[in-house]
Amino acid sequence: MSRLRIASFTNLGYLLHARDFEPIEADMTGKTVVVTGANGGLGLETSRQLGALGARVIMVGRSEQKLREARETVDGAASIEVADLSLMEEVRNAAGRILKSEPSIDVLVNNVGVMLPRRETTSEGLEKTLATNLAGQFLLTNLLTSRLLDSRPARVINVSSGGMYSQRIEPDDLQFAEREYTPTAAYAHAKRGQVILTEMWAERFVDRRIVFHSMHPGWAATAGVAQSLPTFNKVMKPFLRTPRQGADTIVWLAVAEKPAASTGHFWFDRDIAPTHLMKSTKETPEDRFQLWDALVALTGSDLLVR
Repeated sequence: MSRLRIASFTNLGYLLHARDFEPIEADMTGKTVVVTGANGGLGLETSRQLGALGARVIMVGRSEQKLREARETVDGAASIEVADLSLMEEVRNAAGRILKSEPSIDVLVNNVGVMLPRRETTSEGLEKTLATNLAGQFLLTNLLTSRLLDSRPARVINVSSGGMYSQRIEPDDLQFAEREYTPTAAYAHAKRGQVILTEMWAERFVDRRIVFHSMHPGWAATAGVAQSLPTFNKVMKPFLRTPRQGADTIVWLAVAEKPAASTGHFWFDRDIAPTHLMKSTKETPEDRFQLWDALVALTGSDLLVR
């Protein structure tokens, strides 16, 4: 619990916690990892570190040019997959191409995320923060689950945020159609949904050798933070974590032995963290099932394996 003090989210908090960290020395040769939002920030750093460990990395993003430039900085075998993960049709098409080209998927890192200054809808009619941060992730994970099962043991890591502590899931209004939209609330609400889905996937696959974890990277200096929260970025810049520090727990969850022994947890700096700090944010079992059913309706797809 002490690790969740606000100061711990900074680079100083990371340096304090990292005193107890062992170096990551896993051999990922022969393993395939899919990383979304891989053209920059935490996704690119994750791709670099896993590539350096020998993994074949499938880098997913919506800009082909940025992905090609990013791939040049990744050691080892890496390929790109261009898709806008806010559009369910593109998620389906990307998943289909990945399933066709990759005989195995050992790790899926759902990292892509946006924080938009105003409420926008996609060409498919979905609120864009929800579509990118939650619905697209839900659909991609469900579509790739069959290949993850074929590749067992496998892992899914969902990059959430400490902001989710401020929100209770509202399954009746996932798209902020009936309440005031603010960038931070919409972002944190979707991140709360990620944590809930992580727990629900973990329950469904508890005996099937796929582990699901979510995590909070702390406050990292990325282009997304600079663009979405310019004032915060300016004030906190000396204290923001480097992308490497922010990605540390993502990579550790992907390769270390300890997280393979459990499932469904929320992690911060390689330690299991609580999912709620206030009673007011706790959802009911009915909320959880309603969230799942709402995402099935929005994406048009449920789990394809039972």
